[in-house]
Amino acid sequence: MNIKRIEAGPLGTNCYILHEDTYGLIVDPGGDPEKIIQYLTVESIVPEAILLTHAHFDHIGGVSELRTYYNIDVYLHDNEASWLENSQYNGSSMFMGTEITTDAAEQSLTPGNKQIGGFPMEIVHTPGHSPGSVSFIFHEHACIVSGDVLFNNGIGRTDLPGGDINKLERSIRDSLYQLPGSFTVYPGHGPETTIENEKQSNPFFKA
Repeated sequence: MNIKRIEAGPLGTNCYILHEDTYGLIVDPGGDPEKIIQYLTVESIVPEAILLTHAHFDHIGGVSELRTYYNIDVYLHDNEASWLENSQYNGSSMFMGTEITTDAAEQSLTPGNKQIGGFPMEIVHTPGHSPGSVSFIFHEHACIVSGDVLFNNGIGRTDLPGGDINKLERSIRDSLYQLPGSFTVYPGHGPETTIENEKQSNPFFKA
């Protein structure tokens, strides 16, 4: 599986294109849909779905155009089912002074093993940054897309509506830190890291 990181949207959110051969998944298109479409077009990749680690405005800004352009479904955890349509819940009206909204997700993300398109993965509910935050674990490829839960030497903020530092710590310690140390972590912002690196040097939560 190939992973392409595209910084998109007002906060430079990491949008990931996961692809094998000519098929792929779009994860967290935070904005700049034309950049994402250009990459997919040049690489001749057909996206099969849009996956959202959570529904904060900086992770959803490109959803509306991409889902329409490619006629594909959006996947989101039920705890944030209403956030895509509500600028107060997703934070855009508060932080951007403008509304970023789109239609509700067609598909719900539930914990457990799942195959979306041609991509097998484990979906883990990792709340704390937001109530519906999920992480996508690709065991076969020894990597995880963690959204705004775990960063390179950092963690997601918990001072937003629905945030909870204790839940975030449990998500990281009980779920992410249980993975093999060699697993690569692809976070919602900033450079990639590994589970082992974070267990040893993360200034917030060490193993």
